[in-house]
Amino acid sequence: MRRTEATGRHYMVGGGIAALSAAVLLIRDGSVPGDRITILEHRGTAGGSLDGSGDAETGFLTRGGRMFEPNFVCTLDLLSTIPALDDPSVSVTDDILAFNRMVPGRAECRLVRDGRKTEDRYRLGLGPEEIVALNRLLLTPEGRLDGRSIEDWFAPAFFGTNFWIMWSTMFSFQPWHSVAEMRRYMRRFLHLFPGLARIEGILRTRYNQYDSMVAPILAWLSERGVDLRTDSSVADVTIEGDAQGRRVTQLHLATGGVIDIAPEDRVYLTLGSMTDATVAGDRATPPALQDRPSPGFDLWRKLAARHEGLGRPEVFAGHPDRTSWTSFTVTLASSAFVTFMEDFSSNRTGTGGLVTFLDSGWLMSIVMFHQPHFRGQPAERPVFWGYGLRGDRSGDAIAKPMAEATGGEILAELAHQLRLTADQRAEFFDNAQVVPCRMPFITSQFMPRHPGDRPPIIPRGAENFAVIGQFCEIPRDCVFTVEYSVRSAWTAVHDLTGRVAPPPPIVRSDRDPRALLKAARVLLSG
Repeated sequence: MRRTEATGRHYMVGGGIAALSAAVLLIRDGSVPGDRITILEHRGTAGGSLDGSGDAETGFLTRGGRMFEPNFVCTLDLLSTIPALDDPSVSVTDDILAFNRMVPGRAECRLVRDGRKTEDRYRLGLGPEEIVALNRLLLTPEGRLDGRSIEDWFAPAFFGTNFWIMWSTMFSFQPWHSVAEMRRYMRRFLHLFPGLARIEGILRTRYNQYDSMVAPILAWLSERGVDLRTDSSVADVTIEGDAQGRRVTQLHLATGGVIDIAPEDRVYLTLGSMTDATVAGDRATPPALQDRPSPGFDLWRKLAARHEGLGRPEVFAGHPDRTSWTSFTVTLASSAFVTFMEDFSSNRTGTGGLVTFLDSGWLMSIVMFHQPHFRGQPAERPVFWGYGLRGDRSGDAIAKPMAEATGGEILAELAHQLRLTADQRAEFFDNAQVVPCRMPFITSQFMPRHPGDRPPIIPRGAENFAVIGQFCEIPRDCVFTVEYSVRSAWTAVHDLTGRVAPPPPIVRSDRDPRALLKAARVLLSG
């Protein structure tokens, strides 16, 4: 275990939730003064994939939200330190738990077919063959699944079951994604199986995840003097030595500046990003088909090409046709559509969850948020969100891939799936703002992988640097969650400083006899 000198500085390359978490832990548990911490973020704001922006006139935007639940022990511990912005006398963790007691979630309209709730929406639709395959997957050691996809494991009929539709749209799995990652999810979240059809057991935040989690963290860090530099991209990193002993000695900024790293300093590298190269459109314009720069993956490619043991970024970032989907955020001009959806779904706004349209070629889903979803959002401008898991295919009303559709066309497709009349379409959507958002790498961390494709948090021989975020290796934990990023940061701070206790252990639902029994009953019920 290393011990940081008291005079050492800490540099975060990337300003996502992993980097912000590392900064909190260094201050809270490592007694590091805030002015010894520098966060370098290439975007204009920190928070990474946990974003929330825009306004009522041009349209609010949230690219998406990560799944959140009570067994995210690292995240809840971290947020227990941070005062909520609306009421600093309570922590963000306390606010989240209080909000979920006030607005409990229980989806009554998970699946829609032919413009109405399906009769079998509470059933998983699994036959004996599918149940056997799921149980066999749970029991198969992960090492036997290297490089294999979900469609390698299950017969074609599995992908037509309600279980798969609910599972894949909730977690964003595709048939060609890693079956090893699906196994991790099943074992990690076995306790959620009884509520899968109603999306019960999931925690929601009061606002979008930027306003609810990132903004309070940024305020806390700012009060303690942390140096957050936005619009500050690290284009390259000098690492001297080899796998027997190596150190970061310089950070090279895209502007041409250089930050020298002293022997007592520590560096935390966020390599890759699920929201790299994001492209947005508007009501009249689809997102551009030309990808934007991807600084997270570009930096990873440079380092992996020169240094042993830093992973293989092209495994994840080399197939944008298999890792992309399009989301859309709608800012309404009145509450008429909100009222319609409450009647349609039998859920008060904010108490449901994903509503998935089974007939949709795009496999479109929407979520009606508790309002307001953005701090400062006008009461007369409700916001909802949606996405298309299979946006690569043509829609039904809109005969083109979702990634090529304007915001107005996406609303037309939604209106078709809901069987809205012309008058309803006009009343609900004519004056709405829509921001479609294409994310080429949003599920890149799910691609089939082999050992070594993701670097360890402390690469072999690393003396003063760590890899954090979604693309490092944490045994048994699940990517595409806030918890994965926070756990990576906690592990890095523990290992690099020797001043911070290790993170709390992963909650193992697969070792809880009660969770196993309940999950078995759900699967066997069909």
